[in-house]
Amino acid sequence: MADLERTVLDFYGVSTLYPTEWPAEKNVDSDDSEEEDAKKKKINRRKSRYQALERAVSHRSSVVPGSENPGTGHANLVQRDEPDPLGTTDSVVRTLKLLGVSVQDDIRLRNRFLLSSTTFSPALFLSQMHATAQTESLRNGLDVLSQSIDQKSASLKVLVESNFERFVRAKATIDNVYKEMKYRGIDQTPSRVRSHSRHASRNSFRGSSGAAGITSPLVPVADPRKKNALVKESEYGVMGIKAPLLDVSAKAEDVWGPALGGREKEEHLKTVASAIDMYKEYIEAGSVISDAIKRKDHESLIEEYTKARRFAEEAEEVAQKAGQGQFEPSDAQLYRILVAARMWHDVEEQIRVFKRDVWRRLISPQSISKSDAASGQPQDQHMELITLLLELGDADNPIWVWLLSRYDFLKSRIQSSAERAKVEIEVLRRRLASGEKPSPQTIATHLRALGRQSVEGKSASFDSSDIVELWELMVSFLNNLLSAQGILGEVVEFWQTVQGFIEGKTQRTMPSGYNGESKDHHRLSQQDTIDLQKGTIELVDLIREHVLSFFAAPPIEDISLLFSPLPPSPATPNAAAMGGSLTPTALRDPRFNLDPNNIPPPSPKRGESWEKLAFWPPWSNSLSGVHYLSKMLALVGSGAADMASVTPVGGDAAEVEKLRTLVGVARERCVNALLGAWNKDAENIKYVEDWNRSSVRRDVTKMPASFSAFEGSLLSGMQKILYISEAMSKPRASDIVLPPPSKLLQMVRSQYVTTLYKALSGMVENAERPLKKADDDWTMDIDGYVIPNAPTTESTLSIVGGATVDAGDRNVRMLLTLSNLQSLRTEEVPNLNIQFENAFSVKLTDETKTIRDVLGQIEQKLFQTYTRPSVDTLRQIVRAGVTAADWPPPRGEKPREVRPYVYEALLSLVLVHTQVSTTAASLTTQVLQFLLEQTSRELLEAFKLRPKYNLEMLMQATLDVEFVAQTLSHYTTDRASELQSLVYQELDGRTDNEARTRLQNELPEMRAVLKRLRETSKSEFACFRKPKRPAGAGSSGAGVGAGLERRDTGLSIGSDR
Repeated sequence: MADLERTVLDFYGVSTLYPTEWPAEKNVDSDDSEEEDAKKKKINRRKSRYQALERAVSHRSSVVPGSENPGTGHANLVQRDEPDPLGTTDSVVRTLKLLGVSVQDDIRLRNRFLLSSTTFSPALFLSQMHATAQTESLRNGLDVLSQSIDQKSASLKVLVESNFERFVRAKATIDNVYKEMKYRGIDQTPSRVRSHSRHASRNSFRGSSGAAGITSPLVPVADPRKKNALVKESEYGVMGIKAPLLDVSAKAEDVWGPALGGREKEEHLKTVASAIDMYKEYIEAGSVISDAIKRKDHESLIEEYTKARRFAEEAEEVAQKAGQGQFEPSDAQLYRILVAARMWHDVEEQIRVFKRDVWRRLISPQSISKSDAASGQPQDQHMELITLLLELGDADNPIWVWLLSRYDFLKSRIQSSAERAKVEIEVLRRRLASGEKPSPQTIATHLRALGRQSVEGKSASFDSSDIVELWELMVSFLNNLLSAQGILGEVVEFWQTVQGFIEGKTQRTMPSGYNGESKDHHRLSQQDTIDLQKGTIELVDLIREHVLSFFAAPPIEDISLLFSPLPPSPATPNAAAMGGSLTPTALRDPRFNLDPNNIPPPSPKRGESWEKLAFWPPWSNSLSGVHYLSKMLALVGSGAADMASVTPVGGDAAEVEKLRTLVGVARERCVNALLGAWNKDAENIKYVEDWNRSSVRRDVTKMPASFSAFEGSLLSGMQKILYISEAMSKPRASDIVLPPPSKLLQMVRSQYVTTLYKALSGMVENAERPLKKADDDWTMDIDGYVIPNAPTTESTLSIVGGATVDAGDRNVRMLLTLSNLQSLRTEEVPNLNIQFENAFSVKLTDETKTIRDVLGQIEQKLFQTYTRPSVDTLRQIVRAGVTAADWPPPRGEKPREVRPYVYEALLSLVLVHTQVSTTAASLTTQVLQFLLEQTSRELLEAFKLRPKYNLEMLMQATLDVEFVAQTLSHYTTDRASELQSLVYQELDGRTDNEARTRLQNELPEMRAVLKRLRETSKSEFACFRKPKRPAGAGSSGAGVGAGLERRDTGLSIGSDR
């Protein structure tokens, strides 16, 4: 009996068979130590009522994947979790947890949701798991379930079919065993009988019942040979174990009866359960608050915390009254005080830890910037944290603490970001400065690209990729500092938040805490307000000084900051996330990974104007400069206006004046830098000429369009820089961005005229400069400017619209340049003048006249250069022909032909006409009119060389002059007619009256001769005819006469034309 009592005490873990209270050690959490875990497992293994009978099958659960052995000691084949039989999820338990049904610890409730359990409830399963499912979803689930059943049936069928022979053999074996046990059970060897677990169990029970070997009278004596036979007399083989089982059952009744029938324990448990139900809110407060913190459900947290504080205060009030002797507390009140104290201790500890985390998040430099907020991150997180701290209550003012931490963060961010960006800019600037100066041909490539963009609609490449990269970095620096989405936007937003707190607008929606304990935190003192205003002004001044130094100060010399770690930002991951690899070079742009022992040296001093400018990339051209400087000045103007909109700054006259100075200095520095680049590009614009015809006008090259696009872009960009028009939409822009001073306007005005003159002079230089061989036979060089050579090769000729342009021919270049100058004089330059006047609201009266005179002089100079060889040729031909000994006709013989020199002179003009009409058709009339005037002048001078003319000489001279005049009648001008009249006057002065009289009689015959000569030479000089034009089209020739009249002399021959 002592062994039985010891077994009971060990099983229940108690010290007496009749305990009066629940052991205190049972209240200790089983998770406190590994020893408790081991003890718990040991107890659970012995909780089964029929432990001895379950040993044989205690390991069956191991063959089922996922089966469990609960703490009751009863193993089962139900899995801990299984997929949804309707196919919606792979975990029923996890889905129920997400739906708010916690079944992890409640095995019975969980089994009702698991299909493998015998307590599975379809109605409960559908009402919880598929409460919101649609009809279509349930139909699909039914299909999945049907398929699953079919698959299992098919699997079973396959199993039977594949193992049919085994089943047959197993059935035969079972039958043989049955027959052997029924008829030959006596033959079973003792060793085999003793090996069975039931016999081992029986022997153990007999040993425990003593040596007397008492046999129950209820058990009849059976034939030992039949005790294992499967017959009715031996109760089908169980007779041998029946007596031990009855003995065990009796002993179990003796042991378990008192324990299971204890009424006192039952009443005690009922009392405990009722107490728990009564103080359920007290007991669950800690767990509910912990759960709310984990779920970040702040509303539930505040609600439960307020309820817990109320419970604690009520209990404290009862305890104080009891302590003062006002009444004697009852047991229920004492229990309530104890429960409330324990609950409040737990809740207060959780809230203390939670508030510490909230304070850390509030003052950490993680405030979300506007760029981060645009990507979806919360922007008003600080307001949520402040509200939460006010609700929970705290001695420190969360509003003031956050404002101070925000100020410190913005100040540090401005300083670190600006300084680092300047160092990065300087590194790229030094790399560019240490490189070779770009050749004029490289510069011309970028200038020519702008012309292609304007004329042919192609994308422009303002400058080299390295220079554009530096420009983009500078714009990014100013954008990050001054834009509404950058640091300035955060400063303005900070002031708006401060202003809301100062005026009390923000606090109206904030809670006052429990019993109004946080009401004092809603008010900022006068000193706090003054400090916040000064701090805001300090932040604005810090931004302004960095921008001003960027434009006004020379490039920085110390770039050691680049070897320091990157400044922290809201998007910077922590060191833990980087696996401890946050080194000075981690997360850095590869362009700025430099060797500390090999720092880029300062830019070499070459006398360039940009060497003292931190905001101008070395070797940058004016196109990229005007494009990016207009963007940068727009950011400066907009940023200055935004800074002025901050009340403490806008209300201080000194601060407003500083902002005006910032805009003025930045604008002046940008204009001076751009004017220098504009002047250099005007000198290099001549290299843009590639001697390819324009696709719009065939008589000009692409040069006028490129030049117009170049000047137009600069004028447009300069207007944006001077007036900063893109920033004028800001509220305070008119007070900060003042009109440009007249000094800057005059500088731009003078530079415009200067660049026009330099560009036009460069064009003339391209046309006039003689060619020289380059390094190879395929190109030729014009003062360093390589153009196609080898005019005899088709690959070196520019063929556009069927016309061939030989850029190696000086006359062709001069004709194209003359045509370009004519286009500039009549179209491009007037348009540019109008654009300038409209952009800067000035009148270019004097400048327009100066530009027109300069254009005229340049064009006239180039025209004379081109026509001089032809004029010299005509002079030689005419003078040699008139002064020749065979020029006078024999006496008494009337001249019937013009002299050969006339044909020679006209043929030279045919060559000129061919070259001009095929190269620049618009110049044909101008050139031939001028050459006709020069021919007439040379005829006049040549006829002056002979002292006297008889009738035959007079008739010959008249035929020569009239043949030239009528052949070139389409190009006759007033000046040519005047010179021809002077010729006849000169002839009239060198003859006598008789010759004059006889000449009048010869005029009809001379007309016939002249008509015959014109007819015979019609094909040779057909190019001089007036071209046929469509009806309504105007004539392009100037001064074209329909006939010839010889006035002031009696020697007049009418034209037959």
